[in-house]
Amino acid sequence: PNFLKDNTDRNRTSPFAFTGNKFEFRMPGSAVNLSDANTILNTAMAKSLKEFADAMEGKSGDEFEAAAIAYIKDDLRKHQRIIFNGNGYSEEWVEEAERRGLPNLPSMVDAIPALTTEKAIKLFKGFGIYTQAELVSREEVEYEQYSKVINIEARAMINISGKQIIPAVIHYTTRLADSIRKVSEACPEADVSVQKGLLLHASKLLSDMEQARTKLLQDVELYGPEKDAEKKARAYHDTIVPDMRALRTPVDELEQIVDKDLWPYPSYGDMIFEVSEP
Repeated sequence: PNFLKDNTDRNRTSPFAFTGNKFEFRMPGSAVNLSDANTILNTAMAKSLKEFADAMEGKSGDEFEAAAIAYIKDDLRKHQRIIFNGNGYSEEWVEEAERRGLPNLPSMVDAIPALTTEKAIKLFKGFGIYTQAELVSREEVEYEQYSKVINIEARAMINISGKQIIPAVIHYTTRLADSIRKVSEACPEADVSVQKGLLLHASKLLSDMEQARTKLLQDVELYGPEKDAEKKARAYHDTIVPDMRALRTPVDELEQIVDKDLWPYPSYGDMIFEVSEP
């Protein structure tokens, strides 16, 4: 049969795009297994094909063609609201999706419960894909996986900031203080306002970093023993992740002012622009 060539922009900005006749996965992480998504896609496709086959049952010839065209029109009309070929990352799409009545699940933790809705259980049981117990177990595993990954990242931040970044910033502020003292002693008339300004700013950021690090450590210790997988995942999403952002903020700013020879890690500039000698 003749098909019209897909004339959309192929939704290049979507991380999970439907491009005319297939789904594309854009840069999934190395630890990501696409079988889960493919299982769901194939089950959804099977459901659609079954409904189509049931609607066409007993029809043939011209009657079949007319019924098929009518079915496709009706199906497209019902589901037109999910089609969007613009920038899937934009705030425009978030607003448009809300206007169309589409769900917006901004995090993995918010999305996990979709596995065990009444609708999902009926779908997967109906096609013999998953039982209710298997879906519940997968839900549990997803919550646990999320918490474990965030826990590892949070504890890594605590160790890195405490053992390497804070000592580096203390070394930097000490160097500034020595500079102010030595220059003032050698020449009392000299303007050391720049050094003083940097010292005050770096010291304030150092204090902010230690406060954020302390809160992150306290919250990790608080929520770590939680046995309920869903409660733990939500605590990590709602509390630990914001704590991590709060710790990162002063560290990113300090990276811009601390001496390059004192900073214990490659900067963004090093990683993006500098090439090591062969």
